[in-house]
Amino acid sequence: MPTPPLVVTDLHKHYTLNGHQIQVLSGASFTTTSGESIAIIGKSGSGKSTLMHLLGGLDKPDAGNVFVNGKDLYKLSSRQRTHLRASEIGFVFQAYHLLPEMTITENVILPAMALGKLSRKEMLSRAEQLLEHVGLSDRLNHKPQELSGGEQQRAAIARALMNEPPLILADEPTGNLDAETGDRVMDLLFDLTQKQSKVLVMVTHNPETAARCSRTLTLQDGLLV
Repeated sequence: MPTPPLVVTDLHKHYTLNGHQIQVLSGASFTTTSGESIAIIGKSGSGKSTLMHLLGGLDKPDAGNVFVNGKDLYKLSSRQRTHLRASEIGFVFQAYHLLPEMTITENVILPAMALGKLSRKEMLSRAEQLLEHVGLSDRLNHKPQELSGGEQQRAAIARALMNEPPLILADEPTGNLDAETGDRVMDLLFDLTQKQSKVLVMVTHNPETAARCSRTLTLQDGLLV
């Protein structure tokens, strides 16, 4: 049997606020298969973004495990976890997080620069291919502020795919976009996930977007149901 791309087991996480303990996750678990898209839904404040940060190695759980292609994310050293995050996980955030002083092409190659496996010529070639694929071949030398919100999000998707990660994490990727632009961005994400047999895990508040996913998990009382 192939190793599942992402396995989450019994995740617990709490925060302390003004001396009070707030339990956010209380044993969240799920397993994925290649080519699958999963929507994570839940009320505001239910812990969806916290869950995504744990899946991507951006925060540590109190207990539980996250396995990415068989590797236990939180049994790795900080350096190993950073390398895994760069090579095997692509992030698409609601706020884009493009660096304003860099061109779109320069933003897209950043993950490859972190890995250091490609020459600059190879990085630029791949970035240009990705930007062409997301419909931005005429924006290669533009800076983020010269692009629309939808164009910036498409550039962020290209950046997330730069190192060909098997796992894509998207936290409200269309939250800052109008409905029509958001639909185009989601079409792109779903198309890439299916054609390249990636796993897409996405937080969304949009029931129509969730309905397009392979399955929907609701975060409720710290559990995924």
